[in-house]
Amino acid sequence: MEKNGCANTNFMEKAKPYIAMICLQFGYAGMNIITKVSLNRGMSHYVLVVYRHAFATAVIAPFALVLERKVRPKITIPIFMQIFVLGLLGPVIDQNFYYAGLKFTSPTFSCAMSNMLPAMTFAMAVLLRMEKVDIRKVRCQAKVVGTIVTVAGAMLMTLYKGHVINFIWSEHIRSYRTPSPTTEAATGSADKDWFKGSIFLIIATFAWASFFILQAITLRRYSAQLSLTALVCFLGTLQSIAVTFVMEHSPSVWTIGWDMNLLAAAYAGVVSSGIAYYVQGLVMQKRGPVFATAFSPLMMIIVAVMGSFILAENIYLGGVLGAVLIVIGLYSVLWGKYKEYKEKEAEEMLEAVKGASSMPAIMDVDMEVGHDIEKQELEANKLRSPVVAITILSSDQPPMIVMEARKVQTS
Repeated sequence: MEKNGCANTNFMEKAKPYIAMICLQFGYAGMNIITKVSLNRGMSHYVLVVYRHAFATAVIAPFALVLERKVRPKITIPIFMQIFVLGLLGPVIDQNFYYAGLKFTSPTFSCAMSNMLPAMTFAMAVLLRMEKVDIRKVRCQAKVVGTIVTVAGAMLMTLYKGHVINFIWSEHIRSYRTPSPTTEAATGSADKDWFKGSIFLIIATFAWASFFILQAITLRRYSAQLSLTALVCFLGTLQSIAVTFVMEHSPSVWTIGWDMNLLAAAYAGVVSSGIAYYVQGLVMQKRGPVFATAFSPLMMIIVAVMGSFILAENIYLGGVLGAVLIVIGLYSVLWGKYKEYKEKEAEEMLEAVKGASSMPAIMDVDMEVGHDIEKQELEANKLRSPVVAITILSSDQPPMIVMEARKVQTS
């Protein structure tokens, strides 16, 4: 029973990073759908970024102040600069460009473009020597091939559509939505902005990959994950306010009520910023940035299904084929990371065994040295103290005790 309990505990410990990242993809998928609805209703993405990270700061900061008050490292100038750049890369550059691209395209397309994230992160990690690539090893080949296949699947979704795959719920939703001339005109205008949205999404993906790399570097010197998350969100809020004042000149854009705009800001702030930054930090400390980003293709599949169900988006054959390639590439990268993780575990165990085996030899040497010292002390005592000799002369006489003092020759 105890062995089974230990095995279950070890399995859960190893499965935690996988479960955490899969749950995050569902959270990101919901954010894409809700945000798309809010942007279609006219909300400024600059204001959405400000409210999003304001909500995230309000939720995370109290936990950081209470739970990490004794373990929070001191903030030095280099650490503060890294946190400042994190706030610029994540909340400002990535989020604003991603929302702009999402506004000009669709949730499924945006998620498909963001699937370049593992490839960008892996390439940057290799350039910064955070990832070692030995092409002779199978696990490294699996990571490289998996990254290429993932990018190929994402590009297939973008460049090839094919015929529409009809779902039962999609037909049911479309039957209640008859296209109007206004809708068709809006669709034509959106098609013209499709390329612009693609460029915005590529910039956002590059910024997000840079955020992952810098976050992994910062966590080595500032290990308080909650405090780091709160600081990134707080500085990101201040930076986003400055950007919004420059880009939006009408005070009415700040107006928000009890509607979809408030839900989008609150949901994105709590789930996609607060919880996501914290969980990603924990996972990256154990498995590295490439492992954390390798799950992003799952978000695209979830969004494709949710988008067809909620927004009545068209699902094309190219999207399905691309999704299959992305899943294959995803598991190839994960398999390579798993093999790398097992090799590191084996090396750590081997070093521990070597250290344990060297301890008896050290103890034997110490014992031998101790015995030699004791022998020398005994011999010295014998030379300095009188020797008592008991001589038995005969069986009927008592023993005669003779005291002999050995003369110590002095040089």
